Amino acid sequence: MSGTIRPAGEIVRNYILRNIRKPGLAAKISEKFGITRQAANRHLRQLVIEGAIRASGKTQSREYRLANTTKRDFRYAIAANLDEDLVWRTDIRPLIANLPLNVIEIWHWAFTEMFNNAIDHSEGTTITVGIKKTAIDAEITIIDDGVGIFKKLKERFELDDERQALLELSKGKLTTDPRKHSGQGIFFTSRMVDNFGILSGETYFTHDYKSDDDWFLDASEESGTGTSVFLRVSNHTSRTTKKVLSQYSVGGSYGFNKTIVPVELARYGTDQLVSRSQAKRVLARVDQFSQVLLNFAGVDEIGQAFADEIFRVFASEHPDIEILPIHANKGIMGTYQAALKSGRPGFKGKEDK
Repeated sequence: MSGTIRPAGEIVRNYILRNIRKPGLAAKISEKFGITRQAANRHLRQLVIEGAIRASGKTQSREYRLANTTKRDFRYAIAANLDEDLVWRTDIRPLIANLPLNVIEIWHWAFTEMFNNAIDHSEGTTITVGIKKTAIDAEITIIDDGVGIFKKLKERFELDDERQALLELSKGKLTTDPRKHSGQGIFFTSRMVDNFGILSGETYFTHDYKSDDDWFLDASEESGTGTSVFLRVSNHTSRTTKKVLSQYSVGGSYGFNKTIVPVELARYGTDQLVSRSQAKRVLARVDQFSQVLLNFAGVDEIGQAFADEIFRVFASEHPDIEILPIHANKGIMGTYQAALKSGRPGFKGKEDK
């Protein structure tokens, strides 16, 4: 295990992995990044220590290649004595123990949160875990044979359908067992890993770290019972759990008080977002946050009543909550600005380019 990767180190590492077969690699690294040959060799040695690459030959003619892929599968019976942290320590961490500390911390958070969800919420009998580690990244899948996460949320909160369950889940702070869970696990896990996905029933939720967007796909056919969680993290990211947590904290607080709402999930089929009832669906439970970013990606237009309900009515009733549109086109921003003009004094919006 090495220390935390810095952003500059992440760039160098990715260059090395893309050019691993080129002769005179240390010299190319030195020239590319304006660093000494000694510094370039330190990067190469560290990647060898971590098991990402393998070296052969003497110093002057040394050659490098990517390390072999590691694959393992595990199966666990869900029982009172099944402990996610014990599974992490005995089965999962040993397979990634040579990765940088910040990457291991991301995996610790993500794996234990998702595995614990399967234990506490799935109502299933078994959990299957698959792990695949290459020189570039690692992937983990966690599959249970329970009732299915979106179906359970729909029934527990008496929602219209699983699409609405997905909308509520994407906001964060949603849990069927508030005594044991804060409802933050999926929200933050989906933002810590590079790629995150949940498949359950006919609904697929996915998030990419490089994007603000949460989006969904209807699976081509029923996936069967249970829930499948997919996680992928680069072995060379400079991201940290602390950095991700801080992105969703505003006002000098260290709490989870900022969320992003994928507005498109409030729309069905070709229907446009025009009604107050649609707006209320978007606004459900957002009073638990201090700042709410409404993500309009995938939405072409909104109606006056929809905008008025959010940016005038709700805003005037909740003056301590900041609501801002992001990824909105000029037409939506015009409707937003019109609603602001008739709203509370002093509330100003800004267009998202």
